[in-house]
Amino acid sequence: MTTFLCSPSTFVSPNMSEKKRKMSHGERKVKVRDIEDSFSSFTKEETLKLRVGLLNWYDHNHRELPWRKTFKEEEKEELQKNAYGVWVSEVMLQQTQVQTVIPYYNRWMLKWPTIHHLSQASLEEVNEMWAGLGYYRRARFLLEGAKQVVAEGGRIPKVASLLRKIPGIGNYTAGAIASIAFNEVVPVVDGNVVRVIARLKAVSTNPKESVTVKRFWELAGEAVDPHRPGDFNQALMELGATVCTPLNPSCSSCPASEICQALSISKCDSSVAVTDYPIKVVKAKQRRDFSAVCVVELIGLDAVLDENPSTSKFILVKRPDEGLLAGLWEFPSAPLDGETVSLARREAVNQFLKNVLKIDTKKTCNIVSREDVGEFVHIFSHIRLKLYVELLVLQFKGGVDGLLKSQENESTTWKCVDSNSLSSMGLTSSVRKVYSMVQKFKQKSCPSKHVPAKKRNRTTKRN
Repeated sequence: MTTFLCSPSTFVSPNMSEKKRKMSHGERKVKVRDIEDSFSSFTKEETLKLRVGLLNWYDHNHRELPWRKTFKEEEKEELQKNAYGVWVSEVMLQQTQVQTVIPYYNRWMLKWPTIHHLSQASLEEVNEMWAGLGYYRRARFLLEGAKQVVAEGGRIPKVASLLRKIPGIGNYTAGAIASIAFNEVVPVVDGNVVRVIARLKAVSTNPKESVTVKRFWELAGEAVDPHRPGDFNQALMELGATVCTPLNPSCSSCPASEICQALSISKCDSSVAVTDYPIKVVKAKQRRDFSAVCVVELIGLDAVLDENPSTSKFILVKRPDEGLLAGLWEFPSAPLDGETVSLARREAVNQFLKNVLKIDTKKTCNIVSREDVGEFVHIFSHIRLKLYVELLVLQFKGGVDGLLKSQENESTTWKCVDSNSLSSMGLTSSVRKVYSMVQKFKQKSCPSKHVPAKKRNRTTKRN
């Protein structure tokens, strides 16, 4: 059995400064464990205890989740269906909590129960089903992967090395599908697994560095149970998600506590906590972006906004097929250089409407009303986006139908939808928030402000 030494000469706290090290040990040289020492392999005894303890704990404590199913080897079609379900669930679970994923997964599997069904879907359908999960690139890769698998015969590969050749499938997803669905003895390493192994081995090196990541995979590969690799991998991830949590680990109920070096060290040195592992890495500073969002509402020639709102339509624009939120629908938006005044934002929107949608607010339509609605900040993983929202109500001189007809021969990437359709569409959370802000603004606005366009245009000039 491995003995964990807590002597100052063999242990250095991950959060101890160099100055403190010298003060506590005089001027003599302190032995600091290098990466090979920190990443020593599991001994045979440790491996056996980890496998037995973890699998026994998992059998009695795992969460019942819709994608956790087991089939016999002879049930070929069911194995393929299960592999597809594992694939979908693992992609959805990236960067997203389990409880959020469950209803999305159930709806997805009802609509596209097999990979063949999914391969027939359009990107727009997939994006609508995905709306609200975020990181939409995952959905696009899932669709592309399904199309490739079906084009190549319709059978999901059984081994990780072949799975990695499918678009959007990296080491983690390949390992998950191969081990969980097909019982291949390969590891998986996600954030939960990194945290568990970092504590088991008291790893005090940067968990984001490539050499460290590679070693995590090697250790996970050494530990994976050869008879139940899928269950072992799920157990390791489950342990990190429910017991060995980032801030409040339940060490007393952990099936791996006996071999946990971080726990052993913390018992010997009160200045060290289990939560010191893995070490915290400073996140890259988020980019600050700004955007003017214009909710364009179109009403008929003779309509008064408050008397006949059901006839109005809203313009949605499709984002480019590459980049952030690729292929998704949103309200017309113009990028800004930074914090700007209302007049500058409106000018940016006017240019967007004219250049992209061929809508000239000064020539082809009457502006019924134009109001600043508010602003809010939407956070992406690497971007802090501030959105300025306005409501622009337009009456087209040729009518709304005339506007749509004029665009029939254009390769446009925008469309008009009514309020009912807009409410039921699968839109991103930021687009839904914009629409919600506009609806609340309209409810609070004084009805007397909205007058027929012809009457108001004779007395008032608007930008």
